[in-house]
Amino acid sequence: MIWYTALVLAVAGERLAELAVALRNTRWSLARGGTEAGRGHYPAMVALHTALLAGCLAETWLAGRPFLPWFGWTMVAVVAAAQGLRWWCIRTLGHRWNTRVIVVPDLPLVTGGPYRWLRHPNYVAVAAEGLALPLVHGAWTTAVVFTALNAVLMAVRVRCEDRALATVRPAAARP
Repeated sequence: MIWYTALVLAVAGERLAELAVALRNTRWSLARGGTEAGRGHYPAMVALHTALLAGCLAETWLAGRPFLPWFGWTMVAVVAAAQGLRWWCIRTLGHRWNTRVIVVPDLPLVTGGPYRWLRHPNYVAVAAEGLALPLVHGAWTTAVVFTALNAVLMAVRVRCEDRALATVRPAAARP
């Protein structure tokens, strides 16, 4: 279980790196006249993602969840793929990527990278990671609860983001 704790802590470290990128990008966006939408749901999102990490560790340690190699290693691969997709989104959006919904005026929608195929690929990464990370070590209760709560939160978030993006100029491809 020590290696699983290290994995969850590594994901927590990755989340802190994301927050640093988001803070830098927030400053960049606001300096260019960006406006934020969806402030009301943001604290719930932060709390849910923090609870995911805590739940992974608590359930595994307190309930003595077993590591099933055939399933656990498959879930590790899903977690790694989710991280790859998330950082592909971050790289593709550049300064526009954020954990908040901020739209900068006069910038076209990005349609390159994973946005070529999916409207909200970062949320696919979040859903995959939120299901797979707890299941790496059998924390099925955390996986189910996070997935259900995340689905509700993502319904709110995607509607908010779609409304904000509807104010953006028509799409233009970005390399």
